[in-house]
Formats: sequence, structure tokens, C-alpha cells
Amino acid sequence: MKQTLSRTLLSLVATGLLATGSVSTLLVSNDAVAQEQKASERPTRRTPALRSKVYEQLARAQSAADGGNLAEAIEILDVVQDKETSMNSYELAMMYNFYGFIYYNDEQYDKALENFAKVVEQQPIPESFELSTLFSLAQLNLMQGNYAEAITYLERWENLNTGKIPPKNLVIKAQAYYQNKQYAEAADFITEAIKGHEEEGMIPDEGWLILQRAIFYELKQPEKVKDVLVKMVKLFNEPKYWIQLAGMYGELGEEKKQLAIMEAAYQQGYVSSAADIFNLAQLYYYHKAPYKGARLMEQALNDGVLEKNLRNLKFLGQSWTLAKEQEKAVPVMAQAAELSDDGELDAQLAQIYLNMEDWDNAISAAEKAIEKGELRNAGIPYLIKGMALYNKKQYAQALNELAEAEKFKSSRGMAQQWSKFVESEKASSEQIQAELGS
Repeated sequence: MKQTLSRTLLSLVATGLLATGSVSTLLVSNDAVAQEQKASERPTRRTPALRSKVYEQLARAQSAADGGNLAEAIEILDVVQDKETSMNSYELAMMYNFYGFIYYNDEQYDKALENFAKVVEQQPIPESFELSTLFSLAQLNLMQGNYAEAITYLERWENLNTGKIPPKNLVIKAQAYYQNKQYAEAADFITEAIKGHEEEGMIPDEGWLILQRAIFYELKQPEKVKDVLVKMVKLFNEPKYWIQLAGMYGELGEEKKQLAIMEAAYQQGYVSSAADIFNLAQLYYYHKAPYKGARLMEQALNDGVLEKNLRNLKFLGQSWTLAKEQEKAVPVMAQAAELSDDGELDAQLAQIYLNMEDWDNAISAAEKAIEKGELRNAGIPYLIKGMALYNKKQYAQALNELAEAEKFKSSRGMAQQWSKFVESEKASSEQIQAELGS
């Protein structure tokens, strides 16, 4: 943050320290100072002049500072300060102001604040000088985390100012209240700043809207957060704002709008991170569009955007299954099952094979599920084996597996129904075989 001290005093008086980001200082000529003083004075405030002997010392200090010798500049100012009893209010204010800028330039912010505060203690001084210093004090205190002090200086600025309060002042006040966790007060000021800016036909600064969004979020006002994000999407069209807007629609329970916004973002190339792609795929899945989600996941996995880990492969397999794309689901679910320590995915894979009438692979996958264990419904693999063995006309083995399935409450009812059916089929088959053999 170190910067070279500029050559003009007048820019200091006209602008605040942090309002422009520059470190403006002192001294052009006595005539220029006199003109500044005259322009800044009101009929009710008479300010003394900056005398040439004080000006010359300040000019020496400035020369040293401009040369990068801040220690020498401070020594010169210390000499000036030794004579403070003979100096008028304007001279003292200029001296403390110069101290402040030197310490600020040297990143000694506490000392800078201390000296800038002394500037506004000197009275009378030109009102424009006092206003700019009060504003600088507000900004520097905000930067240093002194939020209450920042608000105090802003209020002093407002009491002195006779014109309309600029939006930037309101924004700084909102920032201070926000950092001080006074969110309701912060909301009033940021809203007033944005409204005033828009009424003048101007686009609010992006940072202002970011602050407003954060304030409404802290106030737990998701509808207002959503409204701010809608505005940010329209004004700035940034990918992150599209994604955040979709998230807010989800928080508000407006899932169809959430999906619509995410799809629109995807079409513009804004859905590119692994997290956002997975989120969109989930939205497709839950909105009964699993094929779209599966295609999205598959492409991301092939491109290396998504890792081929258990979570992603499992979800892709489930999406293909829901989309009734069994041929696509099988290899993915098989990969996921290999990565899983429990038998849950093997059981799901066995069900897919059963639906495809691939009896042997259904039996093999069910056996793996039983071997791994830790199943939510431990009877299902036995049930699948029983059904597959029945279709292979291995009735006795099928009944054995169904008997195992009956041991578990969740699969007992279906296993009993299938056992009766298989018993009947077994009896019919045996009767036919007996008749053919007689």
C-alpha cells in the first residue's frame, strides 16, 4: 500500500484519502492555498491563512517524503510541532494531515488514524477539508475493523454536509453496520444507496449488490436474496450469479425454476465445475428427466471433470436405470459395485440383471451382495436368486433361496408368494415329467 506522496495539497482538500485510493498531500503555492481556503469557506466560517514560514517547513517535509525518506519527513514535522503553540488551527490541521499521510504511506495505520483524528479537532478549518478528512477517517476505520468509529465519523460528515448524501457514503455506512452485525440498519442504508443510484439512471456498483445480497442472507430473507440475484444476473451475467440464483430458488422450494435456471446456465456454458454438474444431474433425476442427467454425468466423467469414484458411478448407474437404459446401467453399476465395501450395489446390479432376464449374472451379483453383506434389505438377494433359479427351472434350488428370503421381514411376504408359485410350478413340472416317463 506504499505510494509516493503527490505534489498537491489541493487534491487532498477536495477528495478523501480512501475515496480515490491515492495518497494526496500538500503544497503548491501560497496563492493556491489561499484560493482553496476561499473556495471552501462559508459565510459563517472564517478560517486563518497558512503562513509562509509554516508552508516552507511543510514543503521541506514533503520533499523528503517524495524522495522516499519518511524518517526525515517526520523529523521535519516534529520540529514544526514543537512550535504548535504559535500555530493557528488551519496550520495545525495541515501538519497533522501530513503526519497522517506519511504514516498511512508507511502502513502505520493506527498512527495515521490518530493524526487524521487530530485534523478535525482543529477549528476553524475549511469545511471541504473537514469533510474530506471525516470521510477518510470513516473509510480507514472501516478498513481497520473499527466499525462503530466508522459510523460515528460518517454521521459527523452527514451533519456537516449541506447537500445530498452521495450513495457511496450510504454504502460505507451499510458496510460498517454489516461488519458490526447490525444487519437491519445495514439493509436500510444499502437499499437507499442502490435506489438513489438507480433513480438517477445509473447501474449500481456490483459490490453494492453483493453487499445487499449478503445482508439479506444474514437477515434470513431468501426472497429478497433471490430478487438481488435476479438483478445481478441481468446486469452482469456472471456464471456464479446464475448458479447462486438457482440455489436460492431451491431454498425457496421453487424446484422447477431452479432447474430452469440451471439449464439456462448450462446452455451458456456456465455449468462447468464438478459440483455444479452433479447438482444439475441430481435436478434432472428428481424431476423425472434421468436420461438428461445420465448424459451429462457420462460426458463429465469421460472429460475428466468428474472423478470415476463410487458416488459418481453409483449415481450415473441409477440414472441410467431410472431412464430404463439397462444396457448402459450395467457396466457403470458393475464398476461402482467393485468400489463399494458393502453389497448394496451388487444387490441393485442383480435386480438389473433380473429385469434383463440375464439369470446367470443376476445370480452371480446376488451372491456377491450376500458375501459382502451390510445390506439394508438382506433378504432381497435371496429373493432375486430364487426368482432367477425359477426361470432357469431349477425349482428345488429356487425354493431353498426363497426359504432364506422368508427369514427377513422385509422380503418375507413376497418370498412366500413366490414359494407357493414355485411349488406349484415344480409340482406341475414333476407331473409332466412323470407322465412323459410312463
